[in-house]
Amino acid sequence: MITTFEQHVSCDQARFPDATGEFTWLVSGITLATKMIESQVRRAGLTGLLGSFGAVNVQGEIQQKLDVYANEALIHCLSLRESIGIIASEENERVITLRHDSPNAKYAIVFDPLDGSSNIDVAVTIGTTFAIFRRPDARAADPLDWVLQPGRQQVAAGYVVYGSSTVLVYSAGRGVHAFTLDPQIGSYLLTHENLRIPEQGKYYSINESYCDRWPETYVSYLRRLKSGELGRRYSSRFIGSMVADFHRTLLRGGVFIYPPNTDYPEGRLRLLYEANPVAFLAEQAGGSSSDGTRSILDVQPTDIHQRTPLIVGGAIEMAEFERCVREG
Repeated sequence: MITTFEQHVSCDQARFPDATGEFTWLVSGITLATKMIESQVRRAGLTGLLGSFGAVNVQGEIQQKLDVYANEALIHCLSLRESIGIIASEENERVITLRHDSPNAKYAIVFDPLDGSSNIDVAVTIGTTFAIFRRPDARAADPLDWVLQPGRQQVAAGYVVYGSSTVLVYSAGRGVHAFTLDPQIGSYLLTHENLRIPEQGKYYSINESYCDRWPETYVSYLRRLKSGELGRRYSSRFIGSMVADFHRTLLRGGVFIYPPNTDYPEGRLRLLYEANPVAFLAEQAGGSSSDGTRSILDVQPTDIHQRTPLIVGGAIEMAEFERCVREG
């Protein structure tokens, strides 16, 4: 039996007596935009979309042409959904206010339109991450209040990975499910239901070239993974695109680590639209996450582009990291 992403979301929402179908319409904006992005990613070398756009975004990073296209596609598709009041993107300095004063606007959505964009020109896997929050209060006047919520308040989160196939991984708080895009019919089809991250894997994913700049806790932890203290010697797998590295971790187990370092003492990844979505998915799949002291999902954001360290993985790997933290 074939189940599309929209069918899955609609059936899930039907469990709630007051469901109106507006949430299904909302997420269809995500799928439409990511299909548009996927089409351009596949043809980028033929359509002139490779290379730098010639501008620097709010993160201080050189924008790629596909960054700009992906951002515009998501903003366009989501702006048409009346239930969305606020949008926040990695590529925009401030939140985009759509209709936050409308009683029909019940959600805010945050996203990184193209994670791993430095890999675009070398045809390495990239992706899109997103998180959806409910309007915090019917009287909420400040648009920032809609998005500056802890990760545990996410209504739904997910990512799309553009690799050997295009896969949408999604959770609305009732398990993690993966949908693969069938280009012949143009739909995301359910291919993995109720994904569970293996309790213990055999891979760690980290950029080891910065090891001389890490806090000792991370150095000690990596030493334990390599030495076999957890019952096996772990192997290194690092792509350099968070979505791709986490996707492998979700399916195969292990741990993805992005530590703070002397250059970025607060971490490098963005909390709202990078760390929170994957932490939400990991917990829904039986794993957990940390910023080095607490769960990522418990962090109260203070800025839409706030950075954070991130370690996320299976139960055994995360328990060992917590032991390293306790031992100092």
